[in-house]
Amino acid sequence: MAKDKTTFTCTECGGQSPKWLGKCPHCNAWNTLIEGAAESSAPTKNRYSQQYVGLAKASEVTTLADIDASDMQRTPTGHEELDRVLGGGIVEGGVVLIGGDPGIGKSTLLLQALDSLQRAGQSTLYVTGEESGAQIALRSRRLGLEGSQVKVLAEIQLEKILATLEATQPTIAVIDSIQTVYSDQLTSAPGSVAQVRECAAHLTRMAKSSGVCIVLVGHVTKEGALAGPRVLEHMVDTVLYFEGDTHSSFRLVRAIKNRFGAVNEIGVFAMTEKGLKGVSNPSAIFLSQHTEPVPGSCVMVTLEGTRPMLVEIQALVDSGGPSPRRLSVGLDKDRLAMLLAVLHRHAGVACMDQDVFVNAVGGVRISEPAADLAVMLAITSSLRGRPLPKGFLAFGEVGLAGEVRPAPRGQERLKEAAKLGFSIAIVPKANAPKKNDKTFEGLTIHAVERIEQALEVVRSLQ
Repeated sequence: MAKDKTTFTCTECGGQSPKWLGKCPHCNAWNTLIEGAAESSAPTKNRYSQQYVGLAKASEVTTLADIDASDMQRTPTGHEELDRVLGGGIVEGGVVLIGGDPGIGKSTLLLQALDSLQRAGQSTLYVTGEESGAQIALRSRRLGLEGSQVKVLAEIQLEKILATLEATQPTIAVIDSIQTVYSDQLTSAPGSVAQVRECAAHLTRMAKSSGVCIVLVGHVTKEGALAGPRVLEHMVDTVLYFEGDTHSSFRLVRAIKNRFGAVNEIGVFAMTEKGLKGVSNPSAIFLSQHTEPVPGSCVMVTLEGTRPMLVEIQALVDSGGPSPRRLSVGLDKDRLAMLLAVLHRHAGVACMDQDVFVNAVGGVRISEPAADLAVMLAITSSLRGRPLPKGFLAFGEVGLAGEVRPAPRGQERLKEAAKLGFSIAIVPKANAPKKNDKTFEGLTIHAVERIEQALEVVRSLQ
């Protein structure tokens, strides 16, 4: 009997090599070539019969002006925070990819969403490849989903899953997870680059042709990125990342890609004994509860997608040694060093011989430069040992010349602050509302153009 041929496939780019190499010749990644059986060139029944069928529905060539541009009809999942991230609900024929660390709550959230949709009269299907039906039933009991009518299929073979989807025609189907699904048309093992890519393509094609909304659960690598080929994220309509700290009960679901909604939108959940519950006011998580103002604390308004959220920035300035430390949690460390240089050069606040620690409360990560002003005011407050006034907030980008630049959608930030009872705000001059605008009654707004002006306003308030 002839020996089966083997080939080596790169787990990063999917490139193939006839022999093992330390470095992939296609993407130059080290130690990524995995041995597997070579694809047979002999024709088999129905082999690749649908390989080159487009993922979108076939249509005639037409002009943009003649295309009906009506909004996609959405079906709410029954979880407001999840609907916010999805752009309003699930879309007919949409494909969603959700990834996250093991045990973060992906399966829990999706099972709760399927149960809510089923109770609302929608047909649902949960395909599990990692757990048995009994384990899913036990989880539903723990979550308090008594008498749930969600249909469960424990299967990992792609052809059987496609046949079940075609026969039952559910409104939404969850595939948990895409790395466990395999196709008989390929000889490689489940979870390999070829299997993940081909199975995802077949499921996407099924969703587009039948109108079934399919949610794919994906594994993540130790770096936190979605495992498998990068083409997987390009293929689907929406990519969600489940984030959270194992030491905290709060979870964030972030939209990295969304063809039907805003990108970088987030939903905030709290993990309870009965599963994940949406947090309607996430600002309360990221604000510390101080009975009296303390030095080194300044509140800012950040934007996560379309949602303005109040986050507390804390700074601690302490006497250092010959090599002072600069440490930031939730903020860019290099930007912190730049802000300290601007603070010294243009405002005369020197921290050369001081250790500076900056933290964004609640484990949130702030990537936008609108936090600059709040960071600098918190550092100055800690250095001088004088707290900022009660009900105080600030936001704005600070340039190397000491100028305070406007932040995008400043009016929405101020509205969120006024709604939560803040009384004093320092903002860039370009973000200041008009004098006759009564939307911000009760909120005293100080518009500044430079960092020196902001520090003078703070001194007059303290």
